[in-house]
Amino acid sequence: MKRGWLALVGLGLVATIALLWPVTGRTVLGTIEAKVGGGGDRAALAAARVRPGLERDLDAASLRYGAPVFIRIFKAESELEVWLEDSARYRLFRRYPICAWSGALGPKLQQGDGQSPEGFYRVARGQLNPRSQYHLSFNLGYPNAYDRAHGRTGDFLMVHGSCVSIGCYAMGDDGIEEVYTLVAAALAGGEPAVPVHVFPFRFADRAEARWRDEPWADFWRNLREGHDAFERSGRPPRVTVAARRYVVTETAPPAR
Repeated sequence: MKRGWLALVGLGLVATIALLWPVTGRTVLGTIEAKVGGGGDRAALAAARVRPGLERDLDAASLRYGAPVFIRIFKAESELEVWLEDSARYRLFRRYPICAWSGALGPKLQQGDGQSPEGFYRVARGQLNPRSQYHLSFNLGYPNAYDRAHGRTGDFLMVHGSCVSIGCYAMGDDGIEEVYTLVAAALAGGEPAVPVHVFPFRFADRAEARWRDEPWADFWRNLREGHDAFERSGRPPRVTVAARRYVVTETAPPAR
């Protein structure tokens, strides 16, 4: 009799678990995965790793985690710069080596040409990809209005992890964790979109006489307008497109 009663209780428990499993079981497993990282938010896990060091280094530089960010990429030097707003100006926080980019100096023209783009881009929250096959990534927004005005094609041009590139800028996994975390923090802190300016080389280090006869010289002069506006004001310029050219307006410091 006792065994029969225990069997009935056991069957009842099995039935109850079966009924509740679609809600309770998955919720419990989801909670466990989130805590240990299995199937959890890759970006959050990356931020947990790198944020303490970033906050320490930002504090030492009198910069604030979550402040507006500005990114500059220099192809020839294979460097990505992260600048953070500090009162009226932006200050350079860190230079990161670019592990790989593809193509040659000059803009991307069409889908499949293997070129990494050059130009003025903006990264909003919807362009972040925490589930990238290259660890973490964000979409540059190519083609932008200038690219479209010139009939250029292509999509999914990213700054991402790993060290392979077919038109993207690959930072390696360690590099992208820091860059992605700083961009995500700035966007979460209220920056509408992070400007990303991509140049062929450092104009200050390469006299125009060295490139004025290159096929892309006129395009690069147009890019240099944005480069030099930032150098003068310390703030990312406002960039629009008219008559198939970039129109650069130097940005004044915020009113106090």
